[in-house]
Amino acid sequence: MTASKQNTKIDDSKIGSDMAKVDAHVITPEEYEELPEITDEFFETGKYSSGGQPVSKEEGLAALAATLRPGRPRAQNPKQVVNIRLSPDVLDAFRATGRGWQTRVNEALREWLKEHP
Repeated sequence: MTASKQNTKIDDSKIGSDMAKVDAHVITPEEYEELPEITDEFFETGKYSSGGQPVSKEEGLAALAATLRPGRPRAQNPKQVVNIRLSPDVLDAFRATGRGWQTRVNEALREWLKEHP
């Protein structure tokens, strides 16, 4: 399930608010005038937490950056990109196995190395 398809409904009982009423409210121009300007100083007064536990500003910002980083986490031992020439019949046979065929080529080569030290 993608993030955009996840259920984002807020449980009113957990936050003590009637969210349907909040959603239905239309802010008037007078209400906009009452809103304070949000400045950098305002954000400096915030408290950081990670996993529900208070943390330092640096730890909070690091956790936020890790959360916002797109894609999967970096591998500890990433594979290397190389160009290799393969016979068409070998390439076709692996591609015919569907998604993940490059991983299967890697596994076949690893198995060959075990048998031929």
